[in-house]
Amino acid sequence: MIKKFENAYKTIGEVAKDLDLINHKTGKLNTHTIRFWEKEFKQIKPKIFSGRRRYYDKETIIFLKKIRFLLKEKGLTINGAKKFLVEESSFSLDETDNTSISSSKSNLKSKLKKISSLVKEIKKLS
Repeated sequence: MIKKFENAYKTIGEVAKDLDLINHKTGKLNTHTIRFWEKEFKQIKPKIFSGRRRYYDKETIIFLKKIRFLLKEKGLTINGAKKFLVEESSFSLDETDNTSISSSKSNLKSKLKKISSLVKEIKKLS
């Protein structure tokens, strides 16, 4: 088997396998999931060469891993994942000092801690 370079483009099948998007009953790859995410998340832009096959670069694969994590592992909705990814790109919560939030706003503080931990987990995927 030929081993690809780490920065080489990958086909949709290879990406589905990397993301463990496999129908565990049939063993088939769920490439339709990635195509659906392409429609929902404008940040996903595969290269389409001759033969109309999709190819994904390293940055896109990292982004797809984040989406999979948020949707499949953390149970966010599509809209929740979109909001999270927009907020993540605008600022980094794990660098925010949460101690300045007053005790009367403990609900907000716990939400910030949860989001901060999500950001840290996503960064580990990169």
